[in-house]
Amino acid sequence: MTSVLVIGGGIGGLTAAIALRREGIAVEVIERDPDWSVYGVGIIQQSNVVRAMKELDLLDDYVGAGFGYDYVSVFLPNGQKVAQIASPALVEGYPANVGIGRRALHKVLGDRTIAAGAVVRLGLTVTSLDDDGEGVDVVFSDGTNGRYDIVVGADGLYSQTRGMIFPDTPAPEFTGQAVWRYNFARPADVTGLHAYEGPIGVGLVPLAEDLMYMYLTTPEPGNPRYPRERLAAAMREKLAGMPPAIAGLAAQIVDDDAVVYKPLEWLLVEGPWHKGRVALLGDAVHATTPHLGQGGGMAIEDAIVLAEELARAETPEAGFAAYRDRRFDRCAYIVRESLAICLGQIGKGPRVEQGKATHDMFAVTAAPI
Repeated sequence: MTSVLVIGGGIGGLTAAIALRREGIAVEVIERDPDWSVYGVGIIQQSNVVRAMKELDLLDDYVGAGFGYDYVSVFLPNGQKVAQIASPALVEGYPANVGIGRRALHKVLGDRTIAAGAVVRLGLTVTSLDDDGEGVDVVFSDGTNGRYDIVVGADGLYSQTRGMIFPDTPAPEFTGQAVWRYNFARPADVTGLHAYEGPIGVGLVPLAEDLMYMYLTTPEPGNPRYPRERLAAAMREKLAGMPPAIAGLAAQIVDDDAVVYKPLEWLLVEGPWHKGRVALLGDAVHATTPHLGQGGGMAIEDAIVLAEELARAETPEAGFAAYRDRRFDRCAYIVRESLAICLGQIGKGPRVEQGKATHDMFAVTAAPI
């Protein structure tokens, strides 16, 4: 195997490109967005991601682009702090967790992808895939074509690649909840994740010395759509009745374009994650809600395992099967436990105690990938 096409230039796709280049494989990445843009709020990454970045020789660049922290503080809806959970550090001398802006993470991964020798082509999608058993012929949306030993679909929740190889896979399912995100100047006391429990979940996540973001999870029956021109006002309204530490931030939410609103959907492909010489990773096969902060982490781990298994397998198909065998239980745990927290928050299931769920997640993700 000498050539790979990676479809999708996000977290999973870029990590896959980096990991495959480390195995000496030629990689081409295509991304549908001609600007290769990323929205400007942050992402939580835990100790398993810190460990993964060490494996990719990206650790110092990665930690330097974010804000390291070693604990999660849990608060009741009235603002009372009920737990401070120490996170297990998996790399000596480095923080257990990192809050990082998505643009900053994208730059770290994108710069290394290019430096590693991968080719990145923007503004492209795939029109057709023809797997003849010896390779995959690909036709692109600009009329060009190429032939690759394998194709990796890292194109997200609404994966076009998944639709091509598994057209009967159920569509992503809306949970009944959505998440709102907004950036703020970081107060001095927010040096770790502050998570507020309740029907409306809130979190404050440090991203840099001068920056943090807030996430807000709200029930959204019927999956309403909010007009862009009143997103800031709508998010402020959702914060009514919050404890002072949260309510005091509401007045700063004034820029409609800076609000990131996303209905929460989930997906878990229970069957194979490949067909022939085409495989899927990340949200394309196991999209999770953000309640355990592991969506990006699972995609990063997928990419590392996929490259490892392809490097040691006699055939691509054997490598893909071994990759799925190593990843399924771990990813399914994250999807199912995150969904349980989500449904408990909106009254569609039993209430899940956030502190225990977080503690259990750390134990699971500390295990080797």
